[in-house]
Order: sequence, then structure tokens, then C-alpha cells
Amino acid sequence: MEYRKFGRTGLKVSAVSLGTMAFGRWIDEEASATILDLALDNGINLVDTANVYGEGESERILGRLLKERRQDIVLATKVHGRVGQGVNDGGQSRYHIFKAVEDSLRRLQTDYLDLYQVHRFDPNTPLEETLRALDDLVRQGKVRYIGASNFAAWQLAKAHGISALHGLERFESLQPEYSLISREIEQEIIPFVQSEQVAVIVYSPLGRGILSGKYRAGEAPPEGSRLAAGEQRLEQLLQKNALTVAEAIRPLAEEQGLAPAQYALSWVLSRPGITSAILGASKPEHITEAVKSWHVRLSEDDLNRADEALALALQGRAAVLN
Repeated sequence: MEYRKFGRTGLKVSAVSLGTMAFGRWIDEEASATILDLALDNGINLVDTANVYGEGESERILGRLLKERRQDIVLATKVHGRVGQGVNDGGQSRYHIFKAVEDSLRRLQTDYLDLYQVHRFDPNTPLEETLRALDDLVRQGKVRYIGASNFAAWQLAKAHGISALHGLERFESLQPEYSLISREIEQEIIPFVQSEQVAVIVYSPLGRGILSGKYRAGEAPPEGSRLAAGEQRLEQLLQKNALTVAEAIRPLAEEQGLAPAQYALSWVLSRPGITSAILGASKPEHITEAVKSWHVRLSEDDLNRADEALALALQGRAAVLN
């Protein structure tokens, strides 16, 4: 496993991290334990969850499973989503953050969080209020680093400006979506984080499974798959010519001796500005297959060839549609 510097900090995290959205949502505790053990035994040290995953069950399962291994990992969770029926049971007010962090600590059975992330931008709460609350948690020893998820570049820049102005802890990491299908962060976010030394922990590097090749044009989705279950975000990705991209990388993966999913993960890890890619595993083979390739890094020529192949494939798709 390769370990990369966490932005401007002295912390180091694994290039591949474990996402636990499936824990308590799609898989039970026994299956979660198998995946967690495989991940940690193969060098993953960053484990990512959120207080809304499985209505808190992901955190509860992790709390029961980590036990003596807690000291060996960088544990990350998130705050923002609605976790109750009360008017203040969501968002990033001081009120909600202080309550939510205690609930997460209790579920995770830990005294501190290594990384506490706001799950998305909250237009209804002043950023200064949110940052002051998070700064207090760091000073209290309940949180070690703070980060943001799903922020635009201007939102992260504004937050950094407020932190600098008032001497507050700043967001040291950003968690955006990134894959061969979803490349929007290359426009503004990647240049910004490289300039400001912000760690980037990307989710959905396999395009929510589309880049594994499991879905084929004109064929019904495999039984039991997330697309078969009607997951809305997957259907949105398919509207971005995702199947065309998945088909275009097949020969590129074969040239590298990789399966499509392995190639997609290696592509993300080879891109500039990326600190870690979250592997949202729900089956043991998601870990064991990834292990075979997560040391592979594509050269600049390989990355350029991928861009060319995708451009040609998408042009061909557009021509057919027109």
C-alpha cells in the first residue's frame, strides 16, 4: 500500500481508503466485519463513514468492530444530513454539530474523530458559525482534523478565507466525486487544492460500479445490482454516457493486464492532486480484486491515451445520436 501526505499536514493516509456506506444498509455486520478485516490487513488505514449511512448503523457497526484496532486507523465521519424529526436535526449550526458529534462518538465507541467532515455546503448557516463550532471541537480534543465534502471551489476558498481571518482550524481535506465518468473537479477544484495543499479523498472512483463493466448497453442490469434496484444516482450517471466510457476503457485495461474496475481505480490514483480513493466495498472480492492492482500507476502517456480514447468514443456516440 502507498501512503500519501494528507494535504499540508503531517498525517499520512492510504492511497485507497474504505467507504462503509454499505455497512448496515446493504450488508449485515458479519459481512461488514469480513470486509473491514480484509481492508485493514491489506494496508488501508483510512476508514470513511457518515452519521446518515444506514441511519447511523454504519457507525454503530464500526464501533463494535474496531475495538483494539481503533488506534491503527484514521477514522472519518460526516455531519449535515437530517438525523431526526426536529427542526434542528440537520445542517451545520453550532447546535446541530455539537449534538451530532456526541452521537457519532457514542455510536463509534471512541473518544475522538480523526477527520470530521461537513457532508455538503449549508447555505442556511454562516460558514463562520460552522467553522467556529468545528474549531472548538478540535480544541476540545474530540476532533483532530476537519474537512468538507461536495464543496465547490469557491465554497472551499470562502471557508479558508474565514479560517485565516479569524485564526480558526481550516478544512484540510475535500471529498468530491471523481471517476472517468465524473471529471468536473478537474476544472476548478483540482487546481485550487493543489495550490492550497488540500487533501482530496474522492468517492465513487468506479462510477458507482459502472466502470467495472457489469452493466452493458441493451442488457438488463444484473439481478441484485444497485441499478436493478433503481438507484437514482446511477441512472443520472448513465445519462452522462457512462456506458460508452465503460466500453472505451476495456481495451486500455487489457493492455495493462487489468480488469476494467482495476484500471478505473488505477486511473484515479494516477491523476494529479488525488490523495486517496474511497473503495465502497460490499463484497470481499471488491477488496481482493482491488488489492491486485492498487499499486499500478499509469504514466502520463497512458493518461493521455485514455483521454484520446474517451474523446473518440464520445464523439462517435454523439454522431450516432445526431
